[in-house]
Formats: sequence, C-alpha cells, structure tokens
Amino acid sequence: MDKLGSLFGVGLLLVLACDPADEENASSSGEASGGDEASPQESGGETGTVENPLTDPASGPPAGNPEGTCPVPAEFGLADVSNPTHVVGGGTPESCTAEAFIAAVAQGGIITFACGPDPVTITLDRPAKVFNDTGPEIVIDGGGLVTLSGGGATRILYMNTCDEAQHWTTSHCQDQDHPQLTVQNLTFIDGNSKGEDEYDGGGAIWVRGGRFKAVNTRFFGNVCADEGPDVGGAGIRVFSQYQGLPVAIVNSTFGGGAEFGNRCSNGGGISSIGVSWSIYNSVFSHNQAVGNGGNPAESGTPGGGSGGAIYNDGNTMTLSLCGTRIEHNEVNAYGSAIFFVSNDHSGNIRIEDSVITNNLGGSWYPTYPQISNHDDTPIDVVDSMIE
Repeated sequence: MDKLGSLFGVGLLLVLACDPADEENASSSGEASGGDEASPQESGGETGTVENPLTDPASGPPAGNPEGTCPVPAEFGLADVSNPTHVVGGGTPESCTAEAFIAAVAQGGIITFACGPDPVTITLDRPAKVFNDTGPEIVIDGGGLVTLSGGGATRILYMNTCDEAQHWTTSHCQDQDHPQLTVQNLTFIDGNSKGEDEYDGGGAIWVRGGRFKAVNTRFFGNVCADEGPDVGGAGIRVFSQYQGLPVAIVNSTFGGGAEFGNRCSNGGGISSIGVSWSIYNSVFSHNQAVGNGGNPAESGTPGGGSGGAIYNDGNTMTLSLCGTRIEHNEVNAYGSAIFFVSNDHSGNIRIEDSVITNNLGGSWYPTYPQISNHDDTPIDVVDSMIE
C-alpha cells in the first residue's frame, strides 16, 4: 500500500543525522582525539536560505525543521534545474513510469518531472542506478510533487564509483570527484535493501564515491537489514566521498511521525563509514536501530543496534549539525540519537542551534546523553539543548 496514501495525517516530530575496509567499531567506551571542523556557517562561500516546496505538503510531515534557521552555504543549496537534460513524463501521472525514471537516471544529467499539477508516487520494481560516465553532474528534482517508492521490495537509488557494472572511470574509484549526485524536492518511501548482499544497507539510497547531497527531501518507512554489526542507513548509506568532503543534508526529514520512521540494524536515518556530514535545518525522529549486540558483535548476538538517527563509523570524519532536531529515535545498543566512533581517533562533532531530546536506549554516553562516542572525541555544543 502507498504509505503516502495510508499514513498521512500523523502529527509532526522533528529529527536529523570510506572505505568498507574500515568497519571495526568499539561497542563500549574507547579513546579518541580529534581535529577541528568549522562551524556549519563557516564552511566557506556565501550562505543563505534555501527555498523549500515541502514546508506544507499535501500529505505527511514537511521536509526540514520549521524551527531551523541556520544559513546554508551556497554549495549545499539547490542545484539549478532550469535547463533539464531529461524530463520524466509527458504531463500526466500515467506518463511518469518507473521505467522512464530508471532510464533517465541511467543517462544522467539534470532530471525533472512532468507528471501534472498534483502529487504523484512512482513505484519502482528495481533500483535506479547511476552510471559513472554520465554527468558529471546528476540532479534529480521532484519539484515537491514526486514521491519515489521502493514498494517495500527494493532499494530506490544506487550510485557506486567502484562498481564495475556501473562503468569505472578512474583507477582511484574510491576518491574521484564525479558523479556529483543531488537529490532535491523529493520524497523517498518504502525503500527496502534487505535483499542486497554485496552492497548492503541504504534502504532508500546507497552511495559510494564522487559527491552527494540531499536538499528538501523526506524519508518515510525505508528499511535495511535487521541484523549485522555494521550494516546501516535505512534512509541513506554513504562511503568514500571525494577528498573527504562532507555529505550535505539540508531541510530534510527522516521519519517525522510515529508511523513514518525508518529502521535498520544500525543508523535508522543515515549511516556511513569514513564519511563526514554537514546537516542543516533537518529532522530525525521515530527511526530505529533494531540490531542487537553492537559492533563488534557481542558473543551470541548478531550485532548492531546503534545510532537511532545517525551512525558514523570509520576514520577521519566529522559531523556538523545546525538547526536540527533529533527526537524519539530508539536503539538496542548504543547512541540513541548519534553513534560516532572514529577508529583513528580523529574528527569531531559540532552541534549548533539544535535540539537532541527524548531518544531511547543505549548505555554508553561518555560526554552527552544520547550520543555514543570515544570519550576524547571533541564535541562542541553551541546554543543547543541535549537532554
């Protein structure tokens, strides 16, 4: 059943959030030292507000945190789609098919939709896959009207610069500057990657390499594997961004209501290994990390259960939150809101103008409640509430 047709009307609650070889975690307190990261407002370039067509959607929680007012660096704002490369649909809902969308993504470039004036849901029977020799800029813009659904059976979107089937373009696939993928003004529902073995996690979106950002997006009811010490990211899973540059999440909602949450073994909202994140004016709520036993898995357990909203693992990474609310997420192991373990004891967390509250579960909080991290990981909290 279409979640947008059956579940909307639930009240709003707000939330937020590379190398697969670096997958070792601590499941109890550890040690870390970290570098410095600039405030989100000091990331360079012009900053400002980002126009958002999903602040008052026809159904479901809005995209982003209405209380979030952090300025967003221009590079993390909306991509220009005034001259699309491909337009999915011919002006009617019936013309906006899964086949047309999947074909457009395979060809790359700037993709928009012409599905008529009303909201429409496109249900996929397989993931749309990015080919690495298209673009180099790839933008998918739903105009605030398009929902992409996995139908409870498939992942929705996949990009992997190190997957030969998607065309290798460089000898250093794990650190190349393209494709540069942007998803914006879109809703992702009912993605399901439980059937994925080699590239697990990422119920709605799985990304490795290049650059990635999500602007004005909503993630409802996406799932990935229920067990495993490192699998994660019911909404988004990311590896190996170019030169360690951060993934940007802007004006986005993961969950937002009791019947809209996402769930996976770890990282109910987002998950990554060796990847930094800059998250602005977003909401993470009612997401769940449903694994059990942590990472590495405790004896007799399948592992997992950490990072109700956000799961960060690996080396040399940072997490910046600004204008973001993380609330009512749950875990079975550690980090009811945030799990952040840097194996090389580098990196830091910055939380600015944000609220982290009422997240449930977890037993390892060396510095702040609801955040599991090495006890020497720097956490800079500015004008925020963590309780």
